[in-house]
Amino acid sequence: MRYMTAGESHGPALTAIVDGVPAGLKISEDQINSDLARRQAGYGRGGRQRIETDKVSITSGVRFGRTMGSPIALVVANRDWQNWTDRMAVFGDLPNDLVREVAPRPGHADLVGSLKTDTNDCRNILERASARETAARVAAAGIARELLADLGVEVFSYVASIGSTTLEEDDPMLTAPDYKPLDIELSDLRCPDEAATEAMKVEIDRAREAGESLGGTFRVVATGLLPGVGGYATADERLTSRLGAALFSIPAIKGVEFGLGFQAAQRVGSLVHDPIVLDRKTGFTRASNNAGGLEGGMTTGMPLIVTVAMKPIPTLMTPLPTVNLDTLEVEEASRERSDVCAVPACAVVAEAEVAMVLADAYLEKFGHDNMGDIKAAVKNYRQRLRTMSR
Repeated sequence: MRYMTAGESHGPALTAIVDGVPAGLKISEDQINSDLARRQAGYGRGGRQRIETDKVSITSGVRFGRTMGSPIALVVANRDWQNWTDRMAVFGDLPNDLVREVAPRPGHADLVGSLKTDTNDCRNILERASARETAARVAAAGIARELLADLGVEVFSYVASIGSTTLEEDDPMLTAPDYKPLDIELSDLRCPDEAATEAMKVEIDRAREAGESLGGTFRVVATGLLPGVGGYATADERLTSRLGAALFSIPAIKGVEFGLGFQAAQRVGSLVHDPIVLDRKTGFTRASNNAGGLEGGMTTGMPLIVTVAMKPIPTLMTPLPTVNLDTLEVEEASRERSDVCAVPACAVVAEAEVAMVLADAYLEKFGHDNMGDIKAAVKNYRQRLRTMSR
């Protein structure tokens, strides 16, 4: 299963095409729209979220609520397009009053993208490099989430820190899977702790007053995974490399840790690796989950736990110095309507990327033609694992 997106931030719409989807999978537009709404929420978001109310329209690949085995096309309209029809027209002459973007923002794709494509208007770059594109990713991954849920796998996320404010956790590798999704979604910052949420909001308020932006960290958790999904024989089979690549494809992501991550480098081996134990009811399992659910590029059957670091958004209301592309003189970087903090939203996008990778890996292992055959293969695999542990 794979996806491709198209569309600009202020164009008519964002489009996603998902290929490799098995036939017979039940799809819910309401569920996809719920994920799109979660991507738009969060304390610290900017004015764009008051304009857009993202809704998906599925235009191919689904009949009477179930997939047909053909590519699925999903469209998310941009309501703000009506304010940009002249400046972002697909055809026609340039408007006489067109204002080019010539003050590239430090930390954004503006300058290097302009150098790469030989343009003197950063708008050509920033429209596509915008995080607005991730709405299409979330819509596309709605298909993957439905498949995983049908196979007993759930994916969720929560915010672990904003700026210097951190959620205090004794052992997140063990406690994270037990967080209640309702507690997370009721928080303004998608953080399961009320006190930490309020402290994070205070830090965001300070950043807003100073014309600054804030990053943070979040965790993506997947439960219900079978052991042995992924591969060890070649680099592109390993889920560590596939998940890492998918997460780093999200704008503003600067770090990804599986399980203990960098902490593992500070401990002796006996305090890092997870002892294997045998449970007569569930089979082989682990006494701890320091590996975060992955060993040798494959799932262990323990919850997958990935910690992800997002940098502050590069659009600042107190801009940094830049160089004007026309005059080559120093001036302030351009301002685009932006967020102070989008870490909670980014976590939802990360859920989408993780779901897409996991769904693809499940289809590689259990087949991809139709849900009936896939479920039968999963059932047989479960039975074989139970037999091996007796």
